This record gives sequence, C-alpha cells and structure tokens, in this order.
Amino acid sequence: MEQLYEKVRNHPFFTNIEKETALELLHGCMQQTFQHKQVIFEANKQREGLLLLLSGVAEVYVEATNGRHEVLEVVQAGELIGFSSLADFLGISEWKESEQMVEVRATEEVLAILIPFTILKKRWDDQGIYDYLLTQVAGRLKDVYNSLAEQIKQSRQYGDSDTMVIRVQDMMSTPVLTASPSTPITEVARMMGNDRTSSVLITHDSIPRGIITERDLVNRVLAKGQPATITAEKIMTSKPITISRFSYYYDALSILLQHGIKHLPVMDGDKLVGIVTLSDLLRKKNESMMKTIQTIETARETTLPKIKPALYDVLGTLIKGNVPTFHLLDIMTRLNDRIVHRCIELAIDSIGTPPPCPFCFYQMGSSGRAEQVLLTDQDHFLVYENIKSNLYFEQLSNEIVRLLELAGYERCKGRMMSNYPNWRGDISTWKERIHSWSIQATNENLLLTQNFLSYRKIYGDQQLHQDFEKGLTDQLKRGKILLYRLTELEREHQVPTLEQPLRALFNLQRKQLDMKKEVLFPTHHCLQILALKHGILSGTPLERIDRLIDSKALSTTFGEDLKQSIEELLSIYIKHRWNQHKQNQPLISKLQLIHLSTREKEILTSALKRIRELQLFAVST
Repeated sequence: MEQLYEKVRNHPFFTNIEKETALELLHGCMQQTFQHKQVIFEANKQREGLLLLLSGVAEVYVEATNGRHEVLEVVQAGELIGFSSLADFLGISEWKESEQMVEVRATEEVLAILIPFTILKKRWDDQGIYDYLLTQVAGRLKDVYNSLAEQIKQSRQYGDSDTMVIRVQDMMSTPVLTASPSTPITEVARMMGNDRTSSVLITHDSIPRGIITERDLVNRVLAKGQPATITAEKIMTSKPITISRFSYYYDALSILLQHGIKHLPVMDGDKLVGIVTLSDLLRKKNESMMKTIQTIETARETTLPKIKPALYDVLGTLIKGNVPTFHLLDIMTRLNDRIVHRCIELAIDSIGTPPPCPFCFYQMGSSGRAEQVLLTDQDHFLVYENIKSNLYFEQLSNEIVRLLELAGYERCKGRMMSNYPNWRGDISTWKERIHSWSIQATNENLLLTQNFLSYRKIYGDQQLHQDFEKGLTDQLKRGKILLYRLTELEREHQVPTLEQPLRALFNLQRKQLDMKKEVLFPTHHCLQILALKHGILSGTPLERIDRLIDSKALSTTFGEDLKQSIEELLSIYIKHRWNQHKQNQPLISKLQLIHLSTREKEILTSALKRIRELQLFAVST
C-alpha cells in the first residue's frame, strides 16, 4: 500500500489530504493490471467507478457495423477513464442494460486503480476535486468533439466513405460459365460466344481446376495451330487464384493487379459462387482506374506524359474511399511497377537490339520499400551478367532514365540512377563496390548503403538476381565494420517522442515533425540493421518484420504492433503529402502539429513510442 501511495500521492485526487486519509481511500480502491489488447471496460456494462491509469496507454473506441472500430480518444498515464458513468453517479440518469456505451481496451500493458463511486463520494465535497473533474470532463469532451467533427468533415468531403470497402459478393457476376476438363476447346469457344463472356471456369466436382480466357484461345490454340479436338485441360491455366465472397473490393483489385490477371473466381468456402473481372471491377467503381491501366499497358513515348495525372486520379479515389493504407500502397506499387516495366520495354525497343545478356533492374528508396504513392524522383541501379556488355547497358540506362522522366519521375538530385557508372555493373563490380563501402564506412558511404539496402527487383532474370544476392550476402558478412557503423549512426539520431498529454502539444517547444527524416527513415534503418544481424538481406519493411518474427528476433505481438504503427504513420504522411499536392504546394515532409486532428495526434503519439522501442532494441542487440 505504501508503494501504491507513492505512485498516486501527487495526483489531484489524493493531494491536499493527510497521508492516513489517502491510505484509507486507497484501501477502498482496487489495483488492476491489463495486458495488451485486453478489454478494460466492456460496452453495455455498467461502470463501478473511475479508473486511474498509473502506467500504459488505453484507447476508447466504438465498434462499427463493418467490424472496424473508430477510436474516440487515447488515454495515457495520469488520466481517468469512466466519465460516461458520472451521470449515473450524480443521479442525472439511470443506467439501462440496453444503453449503448463505448468500449475501452489496453494498447499496451496497463497498471491502474479503480476508484469506486463510493470512494469518489467521500471526496466529492472537496472543491479541488470538483474543479479537477470538471476540467478533465470539459477537456476530454472537447477532444472527442474535435475527433467526431473531423470524421464528419471527411465523410461530407468524400461522400460515401465505404466506396472501396464493399464486399466482393456485391460486385461478382453470376452464374459462372463452367466446363469440364474433358470438354473440347471448340465447345468452350462456342460457350464463350453464346454467353458473351471472356472466360470459362474449368471445374471438377464443382471445384475450380483451371480457367480459359479469350486470350488463351488466341495464344494457345490459334497461334500454335492446335487441333479443334484438343480438350480444355490441355490449354487451361491450372490452379486459378480465387477470392472469398466476403473479401473487400480493394482486396480483389489488389490481387488482380499484383498477379497481372483479369479474372478472379469467387468462392464461398469450397463452393464456386461467382467471378469478378478487372474490367467489370474498375468500370463499376471507377472508370479512371481502368483507363489508367490501359494507358500504362499501351503507352508509347508520346503518351507517357499522360500517365502521371491518370495515376493521381487513381490515388485520389483510393484516399477518398478510405482504403486501408497497406492496401493503397500495394495497389499504387503495382501500378508504378507496371510503368517501370513499360519504360524498360520501350527503352529496349528504342535501342533496336535485345539485351546481349541477362540483366536485372532494381529500385531503391520509397519504390524499393513498396511505399511509393506520389511519383518521386528516380532511385535505381542495374546488374548484368557480362561486363563486356557495359556499352549496351549504358545506352539502355540512359533510355530508361529519359523515358521515366517523360512519365513523371524526376531525375535523382543525388545521382543515384543507373545511368551513372557507379550504379550499374556486373556482379563482380558490385561485389567490389560493396566491399569498398564496407572498409571505408564514411558517413557518405553509410547513406549510400542505407539507400541501397532498400532495393527491390522490378525487372529481369531471376537466376541472375539470386547470384547477385548471394555475392552481396558474402560481402556483408565480411564487412562487420559496416554493420557496426550503421548501428552507431542510428544511435546518434533518436526517434522523437511526444509523451506529454495531447492537449499540451500546442504548448510544446516542438511545433513540427519531419516525418521522413525523423520517423520513417529511422524506422526503415532500424529494420535494416535488425535484418542484417539475423542474416536477412532484403525485403520491404513488412517483409522484414515477418521474417524477423519467423526467426524469433521479434515477438509476434510486437511485430504486429509495429506493422500497425507503420501503417498509421504512413497514413498520416500520405494524406499530408496528398493535401500538399492538391493545393499546389511544395511537397515537404514536415508536419505542423497544430494542423493535425485530435485523432491524428493521438495516433502519432502512440506510434512514435513504439518506433522508439524498435530503435532502442535495434541499437542494443
């Protein structure tokens, strides 16, 4: 009890009274501990008093009909929970079992004490307690109103907030045209013509075994002169990718873009219930998306400038539709990758001769991390099999850079592009380059390494890619000083935290936060360091987290929480950049804290705390 008293003695509820009186009050309270994600107060359950948080963080939220939840406020150490029950305590209203109330749960381990209303009653005549509770209620009410007002404002601005979260079952086509594996291909073609559809599902015992599209008929039958008696199973694409009827629109769109397919069978468990196509999906929800994909796939040098505005139309639709951030990034990454693919194809065509040996094209920076939204500057490098082909790939690199610039990607001011000799070469050249960075771990080389380690293969030969990564792994194993210096550099640049109560943010000396330099870059660098320490060379931040969880370097709970924090930070950052773009302002990464909504400040505070934990762990292990 003495230890508990020391924790609460400076709280307004226990000040201005004798220690013995405070201890007597504490005897009537109950100390409680709640684990991560444990429910503290259930909805529709009467509160027994006020809960004072001694440590940890909790969130107050309401459940939505679609299974998601809206956070009304975040409560931190030193604050109270349970004000909604004060009306019952004061006799203003009487609690009813059917009454709709908010739910509260711990977002990290919480230590708290429950102050029953019987104890509160003993302190109610104290003017100091009365003033304190009135101030707390007024302040919290203001924050909740601000949060709700922000949500209503967005809802009015964007119209239907669920434009992108309708279910696949509400958009699929039924019934599905099916045939057996032994059906002659002439019959399959006749079925397509009669039904005016572009695909037929090949099923056995009502289970999809394959799919045949109009393109398959042309490329696999007519172009190859196959006999009319050939059966469906001989030309079908086996094991078609499927989706659940209960998945969301953005899930279906992401799968179609990711796998480069245009037909997606819809399942209810093991039962085939419908099909969605890329054309139907885009036509029903947003014609500009379909036009964007068509613009990319059929782009010529003269039409490349049309891609950027079309791509931004898609981004605006996704943001207005409140598509979850990771799904938004997945869709935009696939579209950006298609642009790069097309530019490489056009570059090869413009040279007039095919590449003399296998090569790979890699992106770095935001594209390498699969976090590119708005078109940023170019960050890329080339790896090829034979050094004798250097003249060809010099020409190819120059063409790629020129065409990407036409498509809207500015040239990198730091010259980290494959048209510069130090960003292309064969595997041996790259080994020497990494070795040089390792033994000369200057600040400049460390920055080059950090950007390089965000690489992602976009185009090229898979075997060459594997050989490249093997050589890279061998060099990094020998370069221990490089990993040490990367760790030291990260230790010198700590992620900021906003530990003070949210209502005090406006009174802080810190008025702004550089999301890129102070938050996102340190997050990526810490994951790079942890991954290298556990033999993980490449991958997007999410892939690195998953592999670190698999290797037991991170706990599953912390890893999933880390993903959530990254998604929340990126969501704020993306909307911030998008608003700058819409207002024709320079794209800067600094956030003015005063311009953030109450909910964004709450999210930012919690996320920064978790990123700081990652940083401390990365530089100490």
